[in-house]
Amino acid sequence: MQPLLNIQGVHKQFGKTLALEDARLTIQRGEVHALIGQNGAGKSTLIKVLTGVHQRDGGDITFNGQPCQFSRPAQAQDAGIATIYQELNLVGLRSVTENIVMGREPRRLGGFIDWKLAHQQASEILAGLGVNIDVRRPLEEYSTAIQQLVAIARAVSRDAMLVIMDEPTSSLDESEVLQLFEVIRRLQQRGTAVLYVSHFLDELFEICNHVTIMRNGAWVADHAISDIRKAVLVADMLGKDVSDIETHGSTDFGGELEPAGELLFEARDIATRRHLRSASLEVHRGEIVGLAGLLGSGRTEVARAVFGMDALSDGQMSLEGASYHPTNASAAIRQGIALLAEDRKREGIVADLSVRENLTLSILPSLSAGVQIDSEAERKLVEHYIEALQIKVSDMDQPIRELSGGNQQKVLLARWLATEPQLLILDEPTRGVDIGARQEIQRIIQDYRAQGGAVLLISSEFEELIEGAHRVVVMHEGRSIDTLSNPGLTESTLVAALSRGQPSTSGDDHRMQETSARPSTPRETQA
Repeated sequence: MQPLLNIQGVHKQFGKTLALEDARLTIQRGEVHALIGQNGAGKSTLIKVLTGVHQRDGGDITFNGQPCQFSRPAQAQDAGIATIYQELNLVGLRSVTENIVMGREPRRLGGFIDWKLAHQQASEILAGLGVNIDVRRPLEEYSTAIQQLVAIARAVSRDAMLVIMDEPTSSLDESEVLQLFEVIRRLQQRGTAVLYVSHFLDELFEICNHVTIMRNGAWVADHAISDIRKAVLVADMLGKDVSDIETHGSTDFGGELEPAGELLFEARDIATRRHLRSASLEVHRGEIVGLAGLLGSGRTEVARAVFGMDALSDGQMSLEGASYHPTNASAAIRQGIALLAEDRKREGIVADLSVRENLTLSILPSLSAGVQIDSEAERKLVEHYIEALQIKVSDMDQPIRELSGGNQQKVLLARWLATEPQLLILDEPTRGVDIGARQEIQRIIQDYRAQGGAVLLISSEFEELIEGAHRVVVMHEGRSIDTLSNPGLTESTLVAALSRGQPSTSGDDHRMQETSARPSTPRETQA
């Protein structure tokens, strides 16, 4: 059968930089095809070459049986290729209908837009995707998930034969991911092909038929999802032997878990008014303690309470054996607590500031003599962390928005490490970064722990918790219900504790009973 898209031997050079070399990609009609690789592997460049943003320097591209070389994205759209980027190209102040029919509005006699027909068309297209909303309302009133489905509806309205989705689940919760997958399956039933770009490897096994792997701008391998193991995908992306991945794991937390030191922090039955009902945990010096739980389990609420962002309504905390009750985040920082928030774009980076300015935000008072910042001390500090954390920048004054997600995350880690914290709270520190950056971040965490630092690690990735944590505290509906100990922690034990919402048969003595359960599948490994 003739493929819908066939890319062979494509290369692209920017000055002296070879961005693509022998790139290949073949997609059949009606299939969901994954495209994966580390940042810099060439995925985005290949998509931009295909859609006319860049012009290729060599190679062949055939779409729908015809050779093609689009000179601009509008030509690719007219040919039946729709691209839905991570940053959605939609107009929030306009209605759902306007976003779907924009540029193709139905007209009445006299040239006026027939809004009644436009609303009807938009509603029918969304209904065909299983989405029923008021299309007259402004798009900005809806969630990110709905906005993404509106972007897909716009592609469907233009009879797209291929829909390219760039990190479509990066801002979605578990229920929204399932809704997106259902829409993708409906696209398949219509005969529409989907090119799916994602850092989350487990999503590939859930929704994709085939996968193409790129590394350093070149094609590495193609696999049918049904014939491949996760370890092989990781090995192909990193250029490592699969036996090394299987022996040491896919995280960079490998090796023996060294014994922890003295007790640093303790929480007993803490509760807040933000869905935290009763959580207990201990963190020792030189120890990584994981927090596991499904969406809404209270993991982030624990972090907020420890960091002084939410006042306790019940329970007690202690730090270094003394009572600990921070009134705000500044008080927590002064006592040696740091929090790397889950959403780096909204709660972490300041996009318009430089790498240097972002890195030193939390320690400006210590760099100041009166109202004047000691610029020389600031530069030495920033240079130290850029080198120590291997942050890839052109220079320290480069705007942070120009960095990859992994390098942005390393800048934020450096910001908090510069405060010299006793306890480092990390909320999904490797979410949304490629597997190479993920391993580098895990190495940084491991180095901090090895120097005696204590870590409270919130992660939806089982391997990260199993391979990196000394103990894992399981959360369910605002309560800590189990503490599972390493070595010996397995995925099946963790899944059982999460899905039942009850204590398992392994772990330490600090357990709390909880009944009822709502089994779910958490999102796990990121590529």
